Amino acid sequence: MELRHLRYFIAVAEEENVTRAAERLRISQPPLSRQIRDLEEEIGVSLLERTAKTVRLTPAGRAFLEEARAVIQRVETAVGVARAIDGGTRGELHIGYSPTLTVELLPEGLRWFQGVSPEVKVVIHDLNTEEMFQGLYDGRLQLALMPTPRGRRLRNLHVEKLRSYDIAVAMPSGHRLAVRTSLKFEDIRDERLIGYSRTGYPEYHEDLARRFGCPGKNATRASPIQEEHDSVSSLVAAVESGRGVALVATCLKAVVGARLELRPLMPECTALSVGAVWSGEGPSALVARFLEGLRKAAAKSVTPV
Repeated sequence: MELRHLRYFIAVAEEENVTRAAERLRISQPPLSRQIRDLEEEIGVSLLERTAKTVRLTPAGRAFLEEARAVIQRVETAVGVARAIDGGTRGELHIGYSPTLTVELLPEGLRWFQGVSPEVKVVIHDLNTEEMFQGLYDGRLQLALMPTPRGRRLRNLHVEKLRSYDIAVAMPSGHRLAVRTSLKFEDIRDERLIGYSRTGYPEYHEDLARRFGCPGKNATRASPIQEEHDSVSSLVAAVESGRGVALVATCLKAVVGARLELRPLMPECTALSVGAVWSGEGPSALVARFLEGLRKAAAKSVTPV
């Protein structure tokens, strides 16, 4: 039994006439009559009572008509859902993100996306870099917003750089360096540095090792960070309590407000960037549409320090 058998039967039942049903279906009458008989033979039940000029449903035919309509409706619904998902207007999208670097991008991108794709369920996951890579590789995430990765970490993944941020020094209110309008690396060499964990954010440590000229072939182990934190909230709390200063992206200002003092490094040091990462040959329709919103958000001005 094929869907066309059901469609043919529904047309004959509704028209109560094979000739009119054939015209409606735009096929000739003999093949239509043959298809209906094939259907009856397959299910072993007489569905129609035939006269010279009309056909009528048998009791079994009336019951079969109701179920056949339901089947066709379900198929049409399934086709519509599949097309909507393929077109990026329905479905579910799981996104991993780094809270600090995406504070200016994700909320704005979400607002735009929900405006154009209100039937898509977006689930966001606050994860570190390693957790996002794992989520992309095992399929739990369709998109990740993270510090722009490099090299071997991008096997079978694609990345689009969205925005770069300058580095700033975060310190508690009343810190001796807070009276300065800007700082140099030399100004903080004797400060206790607080940062994100090596395991979760290896690129962060590698970059700081290069900036500070730390010795050793393994830049991650040579990182100048003396106290590590797995989350933004714990890092901010540590700096606020006076345990040290942190090198952060300037966009952290949008998160901490007046809780911490942020001072830009001079000359300006653009080293931290956020990228969108996905797996597969190209972004799916859902991912592509969400990327459009992120690009619009990235085009807006950066929060000043």
